[in-house]
Amino acid sequence: MSDLNSLYALSFTDINGNEVDLEPFRGQPVLIVNTASKCGFTPQYEGLQKLHEELGPLGLVVLGFPCDQFGHQEPGDNSQIEHFCSTKFNVSFPLAAKIDVNGSDTHPVFKFLKEHAGAPLGSRIKWNFTKFLVSPDGTTVQRFAPTTNPADLAPAVEKLLTQNR
Repeated sequence: MSDLNSLYALSFTDINGNEVDLEPFRGQPVLIVNTASKCGFTPQYEGLQKLHEELGPLGLVVLGFPCDQFGHQEPGDNSQIEHFCSTKFNVSFPLAAKIDVNGSDTHPVFKFLKEHAGAPLGSRIKWNFTKFLVSPDGTTVQRFAPTTNPADLAPAVEKLLTQNR
Protein backbone atom coordinates (compact mmCIF):
# COMPACT_ATOMS: atom_id res chain seq x y z
CA MET A 1 0.00 0.00 0.00
CA SER A 2 1.18 3.53 -0.70
CA ASP A 3 2.58 5.82 1.96
CA LEU A 4 -0.31 7.98 3.13
CA ASN A 5 1.82 10.97 4.15
CA SER A 6 1.27 12.66 0.80
CA LEU A 7 -1.55 12.67 -1.71
CA TYR A 8 1.07 12.29 -4.43
CA ALA A 9 1.92 8.75 -3.31
CA LEU A 10 -1.55 7.63 -4.45
CA SER A 11 -3.29 6.89 -7.74
CA PHE A 12 -6.77 6.32 -9.10
CA THR A 13 -8.46 4.77 -12.11
CA ASP A 14 -9.92 7.37 -14.44
CA ILE A 15 -13.37 7.18 -16.00
CA ASN A 16 -11.88 5.48 -19.09
CA GLY A 17 -10.13 2.76 -17.08
CA ASN A 18 -6.61 4.23 -17.13
CA GLU A 19 -4.46 4.30 -14.00
CA VAL A 20 -3.54 7.88 -13.01
CA ASP A 21 -0.65 8.51 -10.62
CA LEU A 22 -1.00 11.69 -8.58
CA GLU A 23 2.78 12.20 -8.41
CA PRO A 24 2.85 14.40 -11.56
CA PHE A 25 0.62 16.90 -9.71
CA ARG A 26 3.22 17.43 -6.96
CA GLY A 27 3.76 21.15 -6.43
CA GLN A 28 0.22 22.05 -7.53
CA PRO A 29 -2.90 22.59 -5.44
CA VAL A 30 -5.45 19.83 -6.09
CA LEU A 31 -9.22 20.21 -5.64
CA ILE A 32 -10.93 16.83 -5.22
CA VAL A 33 -14.72 16.52 -5.21
CA ASN A 34 -17.02 13.53 -4.84
CA THR A 35 -19.65 14.07 -7.52
CA ALA A 36 -23.03 12.76 -8.65
CA SER A 37 -25.16 13.32 -11.75
CA LYS A 38 -28.60 13.34 -10.15
CA CYS A 39 -28.02 15.49 -7.05
CA GLY A 40 -29.35 18.91 -6.17
CA PHE A 41 -25.71 20.04 -6.17
CA THR A 42 -24.98 18.62 -9.65
CA PRO A 43 -25.03 22.14 -11.19
CA GLN A 44 -21.79 22.72 -9.26
CA TYR A 45 -20.08 20.92 -12.14
CA GLU A 46 -20.36 24.26 -13.93
CA GLY A 47 -18.44 26.07 -11.19
CA LEU A 48 -15.84 23.32 -10.97
CA GLN A 49 -15.31 23.55 -14.72
CA LYS A 50 -14.93 27.33 -14.44
CA LEU A 51 -12.25 26.91 -11.73
CA HIS A 52 -10.53 24.37 -13.99
CA GLU A 53 -10.59 26.77 -16.95
CA GLU A 54 -9.57 29.90 -15.03
CA LEU A 55 -7.11 28.57 -12.46
CA GLY A 56 -5.95 25.37 -14.15
CA PRO A 57 -3.50 27.27 -16.38
CA LEU A 58 -2.02 28.76 -13.19
CA GLY A 59 -1.55 25.31 -11.65
CA LEU A 60 -4.83 24.17 -10.04
CA VAL A 61 -5.78 20.54 -10.65
CA VAL A 62 -9.50 19.72 -10.38
CA LEU A 63 -10.45 16.04 -10.02
CA GLY A 64 -14.00 14.65 -9.89
CA PHE A 65 -14.72 11.33 -8.20
CA PRO A 66 -18.24 10.06 -9.00
CA CYS A 67 -19.87 8.22 -6.11
CA ASP A 68 -23.23 6.48 -5.71
CA GLN A 69 -23.32 6.22 -1.91
CA PHE A 70 -25.81 9.03 -1.28
CA GLY A 71 -29.42 8.54 -2.32
CA HIS A 72 -28.44 6.49 -5.41
CA GLN A 73 -27.71 9.81 -7.17
CA GLU A 74 -24.97 8.41 -9.42
CA PRO A 75 -26.68 5.33 -10.87
CA GLY A 76 -24.95 5.29 -14.26
CA ASP A 77 -21.87 3.39 -15.35
CA ASN A 78 -18.61 5.21 -16.10
CA SER A 79 -19.49 5.71 -19.76
CA GLN A 80 -22.87 7.24 -18.89
CA ILE A 81 -21.28 9.49 -16.26
CA GLU A 82 -18.62 10.71 -18.68
CA HIS A 83 -21.24 11.39 -21.38
CA PHE A 84 -23.46 13.29 -18.94
CA CYS A 85 -20.61 15.44 -17.61
CA SER A 86 -19.21 16.28 -21.03
CA THR A 87 -22.53 17.02 -22.72
CA LYS A 88 -24.40 18.78 -19.88
CA PHE A 89 -21.53 20.72 -18.30
CA ASN A 90 -18.66 20.54 -20.83
CA VAL A 91 -16.49 18.99 -18.12
CA SER A 92 -12.90 18.70 -19.29
CA PHE A 93 -11.17 18.15 -15.94
CA PRO A 94 -10.26 14.55 -15.09
CA LEU A 95 -12.96 12.26 -13.73
CA ALA A 96 -12.28 9.07 -11.84
CA ALA A 97 -14.11 5.81 -12.28
CA LYS A 98 -17.02 5.57 -9.83
CA ILE A 99 -15.76 4.95 -6.26
CA ASP A 100 -16.85 4.66 -2.63
CA VAL A 101 -15.96 7.49 -0.26
CA ASN A 102 -17.18 5.79 2.95
CA GLY A 103 -17.21 2.28 4.36
CA SER A 104 -14.96 -0.72 3.93
CA ASP A 105 -14.37 -0.03 0.21
CA THR A 106 -13.39 3.63 0.67
CA HIS A 107 -10.99 4.62 -2.09
CA PRO A 108 -7.44 5.31 -0.79
CA VAL A 109 -7.60 8.93 -2.02
CA PHE A 110 -10.64 9.56 0.19
CA LYS A 111 -9.08 7.70 3.13
CA PHE A 112 -6.16 10.10 2.84
CA LEU A 113 -8.39 13.17 2.49
CA LYS A 114 -10.54 12.30 5.50
CA GLU A 115 -7.48 11.54 7.65
CA HIS A 116 -5.72 14.80 6.75
CA ALA A 117 -8.63 17.27 6.68
CA GLY A 118 -9.17 17.57 10.41
CA ALA A 119 -12.50 16.81 11.99
CA PRO A 120 -14.73 19.91 12.03
CA LEU A 121 -17.25 18.07 9.84
CA GLY A 122 -16.37 14.59 11.09
CA SER A 123 -14.45 12.01 9.15
CA ARG A 124 -17.39 10.58 7.19
CA ILE A 125 -18.37 12.15 3.91
CA LYS A 126 -21.94 13.31 4.49
CA TRP A 127 -23.10 13.97 0.92
CA ASN A 128 -22.17 14.52 -2.72
CA PHE A 129 -19.96 17.46 -3.68
CA THR A 130 -17.87 17.52 -0.53
CA LYS A 131 -14.72 19.35 -1.60
CA PHE A 132 -11.12 18.88 -0.51
CA LEU A 133 -8.35 21.34 -1.38
CA VAL A 134 -4.89 19.81 -1.05
CA SER A 135 -1.80 22.01 -0.69
CA PRO A 136 0.99 21.83 -3.28
CA ASP A 137 3.11 19.77 -0.86
CA GLY A 138 0.36 17.12 -0.85
CA THR A 139 -0.03 17.00 2.93
CA THR A 140 -2.39 19.76 4.08
CA VAL A 141 -6.07 19.36 3.29
CA GLN A 142 -8.91 21.85 3.66
CA ARG A 143 -12.44 20.43 3.62
CA PHE A 144 -15.48 22.29 2.30
CA ALA A 145 -19.14 21.35 2.68
CA PRO A 146 -21.32 20.23 -0.25
CA THR A 147 -23.15 23.57 -0.01
CA THR A 148 -19.95 25.52 -0.67
CA ASN A 149 -20.15 27.09 -4.11
CA PRO A 150 -17.03 26.27 -6.17
CA ALA A 151 -16.60 30.01 -6.90
CA ASP A 152 -16.16 30.58 -3.16
CA LEU A 153 -13.05 28.37 -3.26
CA ALA A 154 -11.18 30.71 -5.62
CA PRO A 155 -9.56 32.80 -2.83
CA ALA A 156 -8.21 29.69 -1.05
CA VAL A 157 -6.92 28.29 -4.35
CA GLU A 158 -5.34 31.61 -5.35
CA LYS A 159 -3.60 31.80 -1.96
CA LEU A 160 -2.06 28.35 -2.55
CA LEU A 161 -1.08 29.32 -6.09
CA THR A 162 0.70 32.50 -4.95
CA GLN A 163 2.47 30.69 -2.07
CA ASN A 164 3.84 28.28 -4.64
CA ARG A 165 5.50 30.94 -6.83
